[in-house]
Amino acid sequence: MKDSNFLKENNARHLWHPMAHPADSLNNPPDIIVGGEGVKITDVDGHSVVDGVGGLWNVNLGYSCQPVKDAITAQLNRLPYYSIFRGTTNDLVIELSWMLREFFAPDGLSRAFFTSGGSDGVEIALRLARQYHKVRGDAGRVKFLSLKKGYHGTHTLGASVNGNPNFRTQYEPLMPGCHHIPAPYPYRNPFNESDPEKLAQLCLAALEDEIKFQDPSTIAAMIMEPVLGAGGVIPPHESFMPGVREICSKHGILFVADEVITAYGRTGAWSGSRRFGVKPDMAVTAKAITNGYFPFGAVMISDEISETFEKDTSGKAAIGSGYTYSGHPVGAAAAIACLQETERLNVKDNAAARGQQLFEGLQDLAKTYDTIGDVRGGYGLMCALELVSDRAAKTPIDKATIGKVQKTAYAAGAMVRVSGNNIILSPPLILSSADVDTIVSALDAGFKSI
Repeated sequence: MKDSNFLKENNARHLWHPMAHPADSLNNPPDIIVGGEGVKITDVDGHSVVDGVGGLWNVNLGYSCQPVKDAITAQLNRLPYYSIFRGTTNDLVIELSWMLREFFAPDGLSRAFFTSGGSDGVEIALRLARQYHKVRGDAGRVKFLSLKKGYHGTHTLGASVNGNPNFRTQYEPLMPGCHHIPAPYPYRNPFNESDPEKLAQLCLAALEDEIKFQDPSTIAAMIMEPVLGAGGVIPPHESFMPGVREICSKHGILFVADEVITAYGRTGAWSGSRRFGVKPDMAVTAKAITNGYFPFGAVMISDEISETFEKDTSGKAAIGSGYTYSGHPVGAAAAIACLQETERLNVKDNAAARGQQLFEGLQDLAKTYDTIGDVRGGYGLMCALELVSDRAAKTPIDKATIGKVQKTAYAAGAMVRVSGNNIILSPPLILSSADVDTIVSALDAGFKSI
């Protein structure tokens, strides 16, 4: 590795970072992370902190998960790559597909379509939704519905169903036929309704109204995250996701759960859909499927959709979607080992317990600091603080101030993520009670600094 002086001198000079302004990366060079162990990361200066971000929602098992590392190494030596396009496959994707069928059986999902990650998976799910209706002779169903504030990756279809202008405005025009309804976001919503249960009903009524306006016979699918992640960790009322499922079923609209963040234990349940007692038609998974150690994902598909494709005799069900790295044998090896370790450690229970501890710690901070306008959590290790300069007016805090909170918290022992005027927390699911205390105390130091 090049020495620290070289790294600092060249930081952000020869690459553009995702989700960042190139000039900002030059003026405020990113932290250079060079090591990871357990739930801690270490930067180029040797400063170690608890990773309150979990890589990017994906390092559920931390940075020292040896079984996954060993599986990757062994597979690289045995078969580093081969395609699973028509006519060939590999042994590990067969084994993994069986394991995923067992894992997602309570969600009513039995087939896997392998991808390189979450954005790929969203693209596949939406394409398959349109194709499903065509196979059934209902070719007019081409539109998509989604939530404002929702995030579904950055491929063109995913960006089109995204509900955040940050991922849309500079890339418009996007795909036509994508329509959005208000998110069940009690702190900010067009209904001025702060009661989560009442707001859920208002959003469901808005969904019904939009379906009627568009004509249900033109709509292919509704996609949503069980708990909105990148949009600021917005947990819906318990009634919302089941309500969406019921409305979609009534109108013949496929329901796609974007479980890229929420699957494999993060919400305190093995999937976000299971957390709310919902069986989607498809679920997009990625991130924690390999603990972030290898780019990989899987779209899980229901029996009903599977049967429609597999019994087709017209030829319309031939799948014209896929990626060079779909079913990559090294990724499959990582996923098998990761799934085994995820279940062995039963990480969902620790996510629930530590998530509640973190949520309560953040609520205590809000009693002390007026800059904390809203605290969101209660669904495993997904929490957020929304910062404001005026609590009464809910005025979003300025970039420099929230940046100072983040920087000071980092110096005090925890990496936290800034997104707009939100501080988002999604630490590894194996963190301890003491690690949670470290995150909360580091944030306390951050707020004291402003």
